[in-house]
Amino acid sequence: MDWLDWILLVVRVVVVFFALLITVMLLIWLERKVAADMQTRMGPMRAGPRGVLITLADGIKLFFKEGITPTLADRPVYLLAPVIAMIPAFLAFAVIPFGTGVTLFGRRVPFQIADPDVGILWVLAMGSLMVYGIVLAGWSSGSNYPLLGSIRSTAQMISYEVGMGLALVAVLLYSGSLQMSEIVASQDRVWNVIPQFPAFDLPEAETELVAGYFTEYSGIKFAMFYLGEYVNMVVVSSIAVTLFLGGWRGPHPTFLAWLWPLLWFIVKVVAIVYLYIWVRLTLPRIRYDRLMSFGWKFLIPFGLLWVLATAAVVVLPDVYGRGTLFTGALIVAGAVLVVLLVWPLVAPGRRPAEETPP
Repeated sequence: MDWLDWILLVVRVVVVFFALLITVMLLIWLERKVAADMQTRMGPMRAGPRGVLITLADGIKLFFKEGITPTLADRPVYLLAPVIAMIPAFLAFAVIPFGTGVTLFGRRVPFQIADPDVGILWVLAMGSLMVYGIVLAGWSSGSNYPLLGSIRSTAQMISYEVGMGLALVAVLLYSGSLQMSEIVASQDRVWNVIPQFPAFDLPEAETELVAGYFTEYSGIKFAMFYLGEYVNMVVVSSIAVTLFLGGWRGPHPTFLAWLWPLLWFIVKVVAIVYLYIWVRLTLPRIRYDRLMSFGWKFLIPFGLLWVLATAAVVVLPDVYGRGTLFTGALIVAGAVLVVLLVWPLVAPGRRPAEETPP
């Protein structure tokens, strides 16, 4: 790489960083507008056109607000925790392709900061680092409430991230690569959401008086946690688009060929984010012990079975032929259907509940 390549790389990093900041600002505004629409309200209307600058006003307020450090806090760790919770979210986006790229100064500039051979592992590693920020924030605050909140949040993240990792393993087996650009390239005919649909997959609740691990944070340090959560939401949506929805792929005209893939990527990410907001505002919050039970007792066993099924679909046709595999799949499906139909007829009846003494 010569000096021009380094300059183009730095420009891409700066552009992606500020694009994520602006995206978070619009995302928070969108969440408030969607919530207001579902509740027959107008939502923010005062700051900017239709209240679009309300998040910028909140950020300015938090930036100039006085930060308070608890007396019993471990100061170095207390100040470091928001940084650890925010930076991995930005770093995870570095390997996500969001377009085909352009040609500048005779150089091909891809719409992706880096494309390592183990791109998906980089994303998982960055996602795991956010756990440290949560744990350190709760422990260093010097209060029992943030400590309990951090333990709860960490237990939740570990519980459903294991199942999510198994879902990604199935997609990687089907795509045949760990490289993010190759995963997008493998979906040139069919998006992975069709053959891999079973693999398509809350730190705190708004109704709680004590929010959780960042209870003792205020000012810009609280804003860094807030920023990290919403950037991570954009990153997770981008990963879902890349792995399941074909990434930046989509029909487009021949002129301005570099622009349409970028627009397709943005539209897909916005659709996933809207789905997140919709589900969050519609369904009641699952109690965190039930969420952990669902992760360990259902998601992980189902993920293991789906990985085995995907591996069989990928490997067995080359060994036994597609016709034999298709016949075996029909036999297995028929046997399962027969069992499901016969089982209610032969299953023992439910015993009546014993009467409890008064």
